[in-house]
Amino acid sequence: MMTAPSPHYPVMLPEVLHYLAPQAGEIYVDATLGAGGYTRAILNAEPQCRVIAFDRDPIPHGMAQEWAAQYGDRLTLVKSGFSDIESQLAALNIDRIDALVLDLGVSSMQLDQPERGFSFRFDAPLDMRMDTTTGQSAADLVNTLPQDDLADILYEYGEERASRKIAASIVKARQTQEISRTSELVAIIHSVLPRHPRDKIDPAT
Repeated sequence: MMTAPSPHYPVMLPEVLHYLAPQAGEIYVDATLGAGGYTRAILNAEPQCRVIAFDRDPIPHGMAQEWAAQYGDRLTLVKSGFSDIESQLAALNIDRIDALVLDLGVSSMQLDQPERGFSFRFDAPLDMRMDTTTGQSAADLVNTLPQDDLADILYEYGEERASRKIAASIVKARQTQEISRTSELVAIIHSVLPRHPRDKIDPAT
């Protein structure tokens, strides 16, 4: 069962609105809908502008049902990642926008939901998907990818210098038991990179 997301407040909202300076008749793209902070602020700032809001995570779209109707056809919600903006806008017969805003990265809403598996503060399913309805979970990857591919992911995306050792430990551990929990992956990483009291950042990060 999904837990209720924590309230999320957009970063630097006054500054974003200042530089966007929403105008009547203009079209804006919020490429990361999240809790809708930027989208609602833009629509409230100018009652005759339009916002196309993107998010691949189904949770923000469910949350938006509580407030989206008040904006009518000025708001269009698109369940898709920002990498598909061009094709999605074309499908809406939009060939030009006036501005775009992105709040990149994992949000506090996602980190605070243990079942999403983004944080190892909780023992939770090893998921980590932005869209939990499609694609491979982190558990799928750590249990099926070849050792070299795992090492490359850890090195390229995690900038982890011990990527080869960690990948080898993952492959060894999964031969005995499937890795399905955040706590299990953390334990494997700690077997290679033990956490010391002086560490400010957990090696499993």
